Amino acid sequence: MNPQNTPNQNPPEQQASPDQNQNGQQRPPEYSQSGPDQQQSNQPQVVYMARPHDPTKPEISPATLQKHEESKRKYPGLNLSEGEFIISAIRRHPVGLLSIWAGAGTVIIVLLIIMVVLGSGTLSSGLDSASPATPALPIAILAIPVILISILTLIFAAIGTMIYNANRFFLTNESVIQQIQTSLFSKREQTVSLSNVEDASYTQDGIIPHLLNYGMLRLSTQGDETTYRFNYASSPQSQIALLNNAVEAFKNGRPVSGED
Repeated sequence: MNPQNTPNQNPPEQQASPDQNQNGQQRPPEYSQSGPDQQQSNQPQVVYMARPHDPTKPEISPATLQKHEESKRKYPGLNLSEGEFIISAIRRHPVGLLSIWAGAGTVIIVLLIIMVVLGSGTLSSGLDSASPATPALPIAILAIPVILISILTLIFAAIGTMIYNANRFFLTNESVIQQIQTSLFSKREQTVSLSNVEDASYTQDGIIPHLLNYGMLRLSTQGDETTYRFNYASSPQSQIALLNNAVEAFKNGRPVSGED
């Protein structure tokens, strides 16, 4: 018998289907890169960055830590971060207190004049000279309400002085802190990072502000376009120069230094 015509005794192996592997298992579907995904290749991609669970603590020099401790001891009411210290603490000029105490003095002087006029009995009851004069009142009776009103006036003037002096403006090596007090029980604090400061300037209008060296500080921030103002600031020109130098150093990665 011709061996070429001998049928193969072994059954032919079955060819694997394209959707099956050699073991007969179903292959997972393969997705082509063409199609809608390819059309969205020009869309912006979102990159997720992992944040370390234990961030590296920045190294703070001993001199900076010493300034930080001194600032916390001198200004315990401020919330300073680690390594943050006060460069300049700006107070309001005493000229702003003149209006408070001038008003209180005017009230007391008017009360004294009224007491003297009523006590002397020279206040007539009308324009006619023939009309009888108002009878004089005892000074002791008039002095009681005058003294009480004068004491209340001085108390309100003292409270106004406390509120006026409670407004402060602090420059640190990291931020600008403004303490705003509008009444005895109304106080708020604003903190702006030096990286967000866009413009810092000052204004002196008139002869008296130039002679007494006070003015208004103006600070604007990026993004929300918020403007902060601090009136009756002492030495505004030198304070703005110090603030601009601190902002420039902070944004350029240089150490921010200064004296309180």
